[in-house]
Amino acid sequence: MKAHDGMYIDGTWRPADGRDTIEVVNPADEQVIGHVPAGTALDVDSAVRAARAALPGWAATPPAERAARLAALRDVLVARKDEIAETVTAELGSPLKFSQAVHVAAPIAVAGSYAELAATYAFEEKVGNSVVHQEPVGVVGAITPWNYPLHQIVAKVAPALAAGCTLVLKPAEDTPLTAQLFAEAVHEAGVPAGVFNLVTGLGPVAGQALAEHPGVDLVSFTGSTAVGRRIGATAGAAVKRVALELGGKSANVILPSADLAKAVNVGVANVMSNSGQTCSAWTRMLVHRDQYDEAVSLAAEAAAKYGDRIGPVVNAKQQARVRGYIEKGVAEGARLVAGGPEAPREQGYFVSPTVFADVREDMTIAQEEIFGPVLSLLRYEDEDDALRIANGTVYGLAGAVWAGEEAEAVAFARRMDTGQVDINGGRFNPLAPFGGYKQSGVGRELGAHGLAEYLQTKSLQF
Repeated sequence: MKAHDGMYIDGTWRPADGRDTIEVVNPADEQVIGHVPAGTALDVDSAVRAARAALPGWAATPPAERAARLAALRDVLVARKDEIAETVTAELGSPLKFSQAVHVAAPIAVAGSYAELAATYAFEEKVGNSVVHQEPVGVVGAITPWNYPLHQIVAKVAPALAAGCTLVLKPAEDTPLTAQLFAEAVHEAGVPAGVFNLVTGLGPVAGQALAEHPGVDLVSFTGSTAVGRRIGATAGAAVKRVALELGGKSANVILPSADLAKAVNVGVANVMSNSGQTCSAWTRMLVHRDQYDEAVSLAAEAAAKYGDRIGPVVNAKQQARVRGYIEKGVAEGARLVAGGPEAPREQGYFVSPTVFADVREDMTIAQEEIFGPVLSLLRYEDEDDALRIANGTVYGLAGAVWAGEEAEAVAFARRMDTGQVDINGGRFNPLAPFGGYKQSGVGRELGAHGLAEYLQTKSLQF
């Protein structure tokens, strides 16, 4: 793979403002695999100006044509799927099969869903004696994380393009090569110059400049709650719209009537997926006291199978962070039944698949987002106790409920303070809205609800 040494602005790759670069490191072997420019405020300003200049033309483009460009983008991603998967594996450390099946296949499906939605969405409706018109919010500043580098980009760029917005993307500095491949795909798909722009760089420099830029009408950010708060405060001061997809500490509630073995095995797989680097991971498994010991044994046995299956975490800082949480869990009295803080390999940023039993709801590992392959098992007395524990964090992004009867699981899920709940292992749906309650964020992504984030409403009275 070859990294571009410039920024994609106004339809071309142009030199960066400064000379500083960012190393891209393969977390599996700690080898440098490329360098990208460290963007400055001047690079961001150039990109925003290009997006503003392109906005009137793209906003006026008929939805059918916008849909055609999105369909073309999907087709380019399909044609280059192997190259993209290999790049994700190289800069994130994800096993290649997982990169192919999840990191690439899922965003391709999302891109296709917006190609269809752009062609069918009701941008205008008659309400009484008024016509209510939906139009693009304007220029979008999209700031994406490293854990799902292509999916997070597509989940922001595709609905923004469908809505008629123009964009500036600032991807995570750990995974910028995937973003550069995406920019190439946008260009190949025939999206007009200036509609999509890419600036690589560090969050406190390029990301902050993008969030603060007066030419940006909406900031769409996915990342930590702490950074989301700062972006929200900055946007609020400028009366600027935000869409924030932030942290999670999701509960996997196994009711007594559930198939315990299936629920535990799927729950462990969910937490170990992507080396635990998933904001919606079910990192708290809640089990009735009468089934708790059996669940602990099942979880420990299941986790042991993932030692050679999962990749590393993204970098040395993240590895130290996750291992620190494991050490804190032990210090606070939780019982290790699988894994531990010791690095399982001498090279690479690997963390052992870890399971804790005897976790109290007030423990740090039960309250804070770890973002690694670490599962906590908590016991509950009855359904009301389970609900109290499930809702007992500052987060509310996702969750799961298992029960013998679907209706029982649904009834419990309706009482959970969270944005998305999987019932008995429900499958990913690219059309369903994704986003959180409480400190898990503001707004929704995916499907029609995700498109609505990039629209503003005008009513005409007759």
